Amino acid sequence: MLSLKSTHVFYGKIHALKGVSLDVQKGEIVTLIGSNGAGKTSLLRTISGLVRPREGELLYEGSALNRIPAEKIVSLGISHVPEGRRIFANLSVRENLEMGAYLRKDKDGIQSDMERVFTLFPRLKERIRQQAGTLSGGEQQMLAIGRALMARPKLLLLDEPSMGLAPVLVQMIFEIIQEINAQGTTILIVEQNAYMALNIAHRAYVIETGRIVLSGTAEELKASEEVKKAYLGG
Repeated sequence: MLSLKSTHVFYGKIHALKGVSLDVQKGEIVTLIGSNGAGKTSLLRTISGLVRPREGELLYEGSALNRIPAEKIVSLGISHVPEGRRIFANLSVRENLEMGAYLRKDKDGIQSDMERVFTLFPRLKERIRQQAGTLSGGEQQMLAIGRALMARPKLLLLDEPSMGLAPVLVQMIFEIIQEINAQGTTILIVEQNAYMALNIAHRAYVIETGRIVLSGTAEELKASEEVKKAYLGG
């Protein structure tokens, strides 16, 4: 579904991604783990068109993404849940979800997808008229994921979905991510909680200082002494 080949990204003179190559197959959950500043967020921003690669090739369902604007990439079926949630704080829960469907015209489908979001996140339905900025951190994360689902993505990019959440909410969010995947959405997840990410992923990549240094099945990486020492507290 998605393929990055020898991708280089710069912020001015800062070389953020140094020849990154990875693949995501249809139906998978793939996780990218690494420390702060390793390039995880830059990679997702490159896929969603918010950052342009200087070199390399990005292919989505066989078509090049390199020069496609971000809003067009959304319409192709890629939704991005950014780090820090980035919900519209002054809008209601309903209005935030409607913003996720801003490219769509199918009113019946939009309503159906909103009900799907409320099935996944019943708490959002209880707060449908509430201003999003007054929600708890966990509820805002639910809303950010729900808003992304309103675009009806085939590929969902998740950037640090567990950040700042209590352990019980982290467990819930990861269970819902698995449910979204089971319903047919392919997922690429960036996550510092390597233990949780590897528990739900099919395959994984480790990124360090802008380079992919390890890859394999999630089980292989969980068994890796290097990964245990650096990311799993082993």
